[in-house]
Formats: sequence, structure tokens, C-alpha cells
Amino acid sequence: MNHDEDRRARLQFMFAFEGGSAFWSREIALRTAPEVLARLQSGNYLPQSPSATRKIHQANVDDLERLIADANARLIIPGDAEWPTQLNDLEAPPIALCLRGAADLRGLALSSIAIVGARAASNYGSRLAAELALQLGERGWNVISGAAYGIDAAAHRGALASRAQTAAVLASGVDQRYPSGHERLFEAIEANGVLVSEVLPGVTPTRGRFLVRNRVIAALTRGTLVVEAALRSGSLRTAGDALLLNRPVMAIPGPVSSPTSAGCHRLIMEHKAELVTDLEDVLLHIGPLEIQNPKDGTLFSARDCLSEQEGSLLDHFPSRAAISVEKLAHLSDLPPNRILALLGLLATTGFIEREGAGWLLTKKGKAA
Repeated sequence: MNHDEDRRARLQFMFAFEGGSAFWSREIALRTAPEVLARLQSGNYLPQSPSATRKIHQANVDDLERLIADANARLIIPGDAEWPTQLNDLEAPPIALCLRGAADLRGLALSSIAIVGARAASNYGSRLAAELALQLGERGWNVISGAAYGIDAAAHRGALASRAQTAAVLASGVDQRYPSGHERLFEAIEANGVLVSEVLPGVTPTRGRFLVRNRVIAALTRGTLVVEAALRSGSLRTAGDALLLNRPVMAIPGPVSSPTSAGCHRLIMEHKAELVTDLEDVLLHIGPLEIQNPKDGTLFSARDCLSEQEGSLLDHFPSRAAISVEKLAHLSDLPPNRILALLGLLATTGFIEREGAGWLLTKKGKAA
């Protein structure tokens, strides 16, 4: 299958129907995206989805690509270097993703944990979320959440304070600042991490899109930590999605009289989440940063898991001075956009760090 044809078909699908559909995911897995597109255009799916059949004829690839470029975003699909393969574990994986930000999503997600919880968070919950995100960042972990008020925002800010990378999975297009009160937080995430969406730029959030995006948060990460959640919280949906993927779920207990902790207490009581109270409890359940070899149980180092292109770029770094993106592009013959993506991964795995307008090897990078 031609990768460019696959990309064009998936881009039209993003315009024609909502993500999270098990039916369309099965069809694409069974037939390939270009074949499903051809069947849609021929009216084969008219009985199942008249709306998608109608909209697919309105989808203009050139216009959609321009829409993404104008939003300063990029499109990734399965098979791309930046595509996190753990998303393929979902029953209905995203058809494609729009990203906006400096970080490489695949590299960021390899060592990430989801921290989610109530929008109407208490001071207790917000403080714990920020502290744990900060401590996880200091241990080399990245944080993924949904950029909502309350626990999500506290988790992102804690990660940013640790200089770790953070990703926000949105229920809107990556150019939509929702909630609007988080304008500066979105700017900080974009500069130090990445905004993620399975809808096109310009699309506004709906209740259904919030619920659908939660499965992406669960799938991207090594585990999910629920800090505060009411009994009908969307965070419980994220926890449920993580359980379906056999990923660790943890919950922090709160006061027995607090309605914002009632969901956490139920998760713990029903043995769906491990009770955790501090960083060491969390690390106990999500395991080490290294990746285990399934054949013999040995652990790969982060360097062993870098691609040839990533390792080659690392070799161009001077041992002491910082180096600019422009200089790296000259030495490696790679385009600046690809350089930025690779730098995000190398920073995530601890080989480099920002130094002014450039990048510098860390102790770990020098040893490698």
C-alpha cells in the first residue's frame, strides 16, 4: 500500500466522520484506508453511514492540508516515525492525529504517565497532582493529560516546572484554545511538549469528543493516575480505557466526605485501581523507564532503542558546547522540521537539554 495514498485517505476520513468508531477501524484494518475511501465514494456504506458518504465527497485533500499547515500543525498516521505504536492496541485507534508543538510524540509517550482528575478540584488534589508531576518529571517521566481546569492543568504545570515534556490530548482542534483561560498553559505545552488531537484544526469540542479522547490518553501512556474524581467523572472513563488495555491504574484517596474523591474511592474499593499516596507508590506500579526485551527479559538502554537516524543526529553534537538546529541541519542534511522532532525524542530520553537557543549534551549524552 502506498503510504501517501494512505495519508490522503485518512485525512479525508478525519473530515468525514468522528474518531473512536469501532466500525470504521475494523473496515480500515480489513481493507486498507484507500479501499474504504473508494467504497465510501461509490456509496457502498450509504446504509450504514449516509452522513459520512455525503461528507466524503466534500473533502478536498489540498484544502485540508492547507488547513493543517495554516494552523502550524502536522499530520501523523500509522507507519510514520512519530506514530506511537501503542495506539494500535485500541479497539478503535485514531485514524490519524494532528499535532502542534516541539516534541516528538512517540518519544514523549515512551516514558509517560497519564495524570487525570476532576475539573472542580480541591486545593488538596491540585497540589498533589502538581507535586507528583514535578517529581515524576525529575525522575525522567513525562506527563500526559487533557489540559482541562483542575487536576489536568495542575499536572501539566508540575511537569513543565520539572522541565519534563508534557502532552495535552484535546477534544478540539489543536488551534482551539479550550478552555480559553488556559491560553498561557497551551503556549507553554506547545513550546515544551505537544498538543494532540484526532480532529482537524478549527473543530470545536463537544461532550462526546471529550469522552472519545480519553482512550487516547490511556493508550499513549504506561499507566493512569487518577488524583480526584467524582462518581460520574470523565476521568473514570480514562481509567476504564486503561484497564481494557491492561495498563496500570492508580488512584489517590481523599477525605471520605469529599465528593471529588468518591470516584477514586470506588476504583480502589472495586479493585480497579491501586491505592497510591506518593511518588514511590506510583513508580512501583508503572515499572522502570527501561524497555524489557520480551525474549530474554533483559533491559535495553534508551540508546539501544533509538533509531539509526536519531543516533546519527546525536553523534553530531559537540562534547561541550551547545549546537543550533540550523547547524545540525547543515551537518546531517535533514530538514529543520525533522531535526526538531528528533530533538524532542533525544530530550525525552535524557541525552540532550536546551541551552539558550540551542541544545547541549547531558552527562548521559556524553557517556553515550
